[in-house]
Amino acid sequence: MQHFGDRLTHRISELNNPTVVGLDPRLSQIPEHLLSNARDEYGNTAEGAAEAILDFNRGIIDAIYDIVPAVKPQIAFYECYGHHGFRVYEETVRYAQEKGLIVIGDAKRNDIGSTAEAYAEGHLGKVDVFGELQKIIDTDALTVTPYLGTDGIVPFTKVCKEEGKGIFVLVRTSNPSADEIQGQTVGDELMDERVATLVEGWGRDLIGESGFSAVGAVVGATYPEEAKVLRNIMPNQIFLVPGYGAQGAGAEDVKASFYKNGTGAIVNSSRGIIFAYKKKEKPGEAYAEAAREAALEMKEDLGRLF
Repeated sequence: MQHFGDRLTHRISELNNPTVVGLDPRLSQIPEHLLSNARDEYGNTAEGAAEAILDFNRGIIDAIYDIVPAVKPQIAFYECYGHHGFRVYEETVRYAQEKGLIVIGDAKRNDIGSTAEAYAEGHLGKVDVFGELQKIIDTDALTVTPYLGTDGIVPFTKVCKEEGKGIFVLVRTSNPSADEIQGQTVGDELMDERVATLVEGWGRDLIGESGFSAVGAVVGATYPEEAKVLRNIMPNQIFLVPGYGAQGAGAEDVKASFYKNGTGAIVNSSRGIIFAYKKKEKPGEAYAEAAREAALEMKEDLGRLF
């Protein structure tokens, strides 16, 4: 399989759009006609909630697959419905991939030893099923946490190398309290800068023809000045940039994560696209159309940077 960094970079260039759409479906914001259909068939059950989410996701994917390179389902919005929700997460991954989208699983997994191996194999690689190796969840990339150090990352980079997959390591997140840990001074640098140095090292042997590694970094748009520093530390990392739109950051805030030629980053928007029908005051039946409009507007907004 083609190197993940090359594959993502090529698709961004092909569509001229560094956008990833976060599939974070909140049941309370899903259009009523989808909820009604699910209740009619399954009743007020977790299975019904999961099916409503799946229908919603399919509508979003159908609306945006030809204009954005990737989607990022956040697993918490699926896991909360138990095994029904996890099945819908898997089906969402498969449906998006069938439409040609790159899927970044936002699960923020990490551990050490055999546990980390199980996470890596389950989400990105192959799992032993009665002596036969099978792909199960099979996302193209996965978000991971660095807190356990190299021991917690090597199982993931091993699978990335074997399967042509990628990871995005949390370096500087977009939430207000990020400074409580990531902004603390360690010696003569900040904690996130120390992590960035590790990330650069973890990805050094996984650099593709594009010049980018299969080991990327999550760098929030809400800290643009720190993003400049982190870009210098991690020249070969693709930045996954949350915080645009609903979290308050705009196009100028994400600019520092990119190179001057417009490469090196992919910017996430979740609520601003998938629930755009509410902001645009369109009926629920037009939610997919509104999502497409919002995705095109974001593409145009980011396109002004380069």
